[in-house]
Amino acid sequence: MISNPYIYLLTLAFIATALYSIETKLKFRVFKLVPAIVMIYASSMILATSGVFEFNEEVNSIYKLTKSNLLPAMLFLMLMRIDFKHFFKLGKSLLIAYVLAVLSLGIGFIVVAIIFNFSPEMSAAFGALAGSWMGGTANMIAVGSALGVSEEAFAYAFVVDSVNYTLWVMLLLFLVPFAKYFNKFTSSDTNLAYVSDIACACNMGAKRYWLLILLSLVASFLAQYISTIISILNTPTTTVIMATLLGIGASFTKLKDLNGSSEVATSMLYIIIALIGSKAVIQSFSGLGVYVGAGFSILAIHAAIMIVGAKVFKLDLFSIAVASLSNIGGVASAPILAATYNKNLVSVGVLMAIMGYIIGTFGGLLVGNILIGITS
Repeated sequence: MISNPYIYLLTLAFIATALYSIETKLKFRVFKLVPAIVMIYASSMILATSGVFEFNEEVNSIYKLTKSNLLPAMLFLMLMRIDFKHFFKLGKSLLIAYVLAVLSLGIGFIVVAIIFNFSPEMSAAFGALAGSWMGGTANMIAVGSALGVSEEAFAYAFVVDSVNYTLWVMLLLFLVPFAKYFNKFTSSDTNLAYVSDIACACNMGAKRYWLLILLSLVASFLAQYISTIISILNTPTTTVIMATLLGIGASFTKLKDLNGSSEVATSMLYIIIALIGSKAVIQSFSGLGVYVGAGFSILAIHAAIMIVGAKVFKLDLFSIAVASLSNIGGVASAPILAATYNKNLVSVGVLMAIMGYIIGTFGGLLVGNILIGITS
């Protein structure tokens, strides 16, 4: 049993580093089905459920300290790279499709919460899931922390996020060959606006990494300090919102050009995921079926609204599919789907997914508080 706080943290860091390295260096096929981030969470959860970690006062203290400091730092770096000018150049059809995707997901969560009669705990967990499906895993963690989601409920939501997302990606890829039939049904204009690819062929040095880490920790300190002065709902929510606003503010400065923020933020994300997994001691999975069923119901409502919206606004399948996956899948999968239509459109998926880092936090908090309000 691990009772030393530093060995506890070192163990989690080793798990995150090892699985990330295996995914990126060896490129095993299994990681296409089960990403490293899911394996990291599952590994630390299995260790916790097996009783490997002893959560004494010291271990609990380092868990709280590490998570509370890394979360706002990660959010700051994730948002610092956003380019609003490129996003608004996507074109009318793509922007309508993106807004439609966000709104339909929000509606889906609210309707399903009422139908399934969510408990307050389940509402908070699905609020975190809304953060993920409107943005990404980072948003899910931020919203979950702000809403005070329990480790077990978060584990269920994380499973839903992984399982439902995987099947959704498969469905959208399967539909690609049928695009011409769908476009005929919606009478859409398939002349898409082309946006140049966004890429960086730059060498990252140690000094640049240290600068990014320093900036992120300063932003984390500021976000937490401001949350002690003013309060929006509660302290965790205020910290998340302040870190988000600081990141958005930085995106309008030259800090946006500091390449490597995504890599450093991802490293922080993996550590946080390992930390949360280490607290997820699952006694049974008896309630998991309800979570998964509710997740599929949300996707069904989302799909129905997207199809109706495509007919009304004459949107093509590419626009609504990439808009959907940029929310539900994020930057890891939206560009892949875009490339299956046309390799020149990869950046469309990237831009939509990156914007989700902003929408996901605010959207998840809004949806989560609505769910808690109507189910309390």
